Amino acid sequence: MKDKKNRTLIITLAVIAIFLFGYFQYNTFLSKLGQNKESVGKTNSSYNALVNLERSKVEKAEDQADFKLAAKGAVLLDAKSNHVLYSKNGNEELPMASTTKIMTCIVALEYGNLDDVVTFSKRAASMPDVQLNAKTGAKFKLGDLLYSLMLESHNDTAVAIAEHVGGSVEGFAKMMNKKVKELGLSHTNFVTPNGLDAVEHYTTAKELAIIASYAIKNEKFVEITNTPNWSFKEESSKSTYNVQNKNRFLSLMPGAMGVKTGFTNNAGYCFVGALKRDDKTLISVVLGSGWPPHKTYKWRDTQYLMNYGLDHFGYRNVSENLQPLYDVRVINGKQDAIKLEMDDSTKDVLLRNSDEVDIMYNIPDQLEAPVKKGDQIGTVTYYINGEKYKDVPVTSKNTVAKKDYRFCLDKIIDLFLSAW
Repeated sequence: MKDKKNRTLIITLAVIAIFLFGYFQYNTFLSKLGQNKESVGKTNSSYNALVNLERSKVEKAEDQADFKLAAKGAVLLDAKSNHVLYSKNGNEELPMASTTKIMTCIVALEYGNLDDVVTFSKRAASMPDVQLNAKTGAKFKLGDLLYSLMLESHNDTAVAIAEHVGGSVEGFAKMMNKKVKELGLSHTNFVTPNGLDAVEHYTTAKELAIIASYAIKNEKFVEITNTPNWSFKEESSKSTYNVQNKNRFLSLMPGAMGVKTGFTNNAGYCFVGALKRDDKTLISVVLGSGWPPHKTYKWRDTQYLMNYGLDHFGYRNVSENLQPLYDVRVINGKQDAIKLEMDDSTKDVLLRNSDEVDIMYNIPDQLEAPVKKGDQIGTVTYYINGEKYKDVPVTSKNTVAKKDYRFCLDKIIDLFLSAW
């Protein structure tokens, strides 16, 4: 009798084990074939479909930029989204003269203490014009020197700031280039803090515009660059220094915010401008905008660019045709699918009426468990007039653990008990 019960128990366990193995293999087989009926309806087949980007690029006549710029390289940028509205050789690496000081100022603001006392070294005091003309050993508050840097573009001040904040000019250049990488730029390299001509000191109109777009989000930076004049004292002798803002653009257009002029023999006349009017904040960059005696070309170029942005662009939601993010099937998961989400904080972009927006979904049809909450699953890519605007990460909204033996056993017991 006892042997009979043992045999019955062994047979029962063997049947359960065989059934368990078969169930697990069958379920995996169905998942791989995409025949799991519970999740098939949740998969968006358009995820692997590439939007047809071959279209006519003919624009409306009133949207055309019909001006001719003197600048060798130029860009107009929407500061809210960093979308390029106009470009002339915008990706060409060029010298940028004293527009370099935009980066010098923002790095000093972020890493320096405005109440620190900065001492002019012999190296700083020896810089060529334009100068504050401070002597070796002169001491000033860092906060005061930033007005000297940005209002009158003093080269000796730039070196004094760099040596104080970065330990040396070379150390400060490393800080500047670290910020370049943080901003995702790849065609900009700083060697000097003042922009005097140097080998391997360059940027592009587009990347300089992005740097300026970043800088004007700092309230102190905007306050400094918009100040008409500033008076301050040398800390030891109490001698008074006065600096005046040399940025003529501030008086040329309502809403002008700055930002910085520049000139060297190699770079020509350069200017980075910012303008805020109504709901638009525009950044313009002109590099190599004439050489002496044509110092006014940069103002004309800048006004052309700014007026073009004001007249022909308005904000549109690039996500208005975004398709719902359907669940994605998970193979060998304790749940059949994961939910997706994306955080797109910059949906409104300055566009012309004729600009066309396309969206490409790069999201897999299925995944292999395990999948953790927050894992990047794919991307949604926006294209404006056929050119890539940006990628937005798509992430998992929930966690799906991988099936194991215990999970399958529990499922079979549940089935067995429900059938019993």
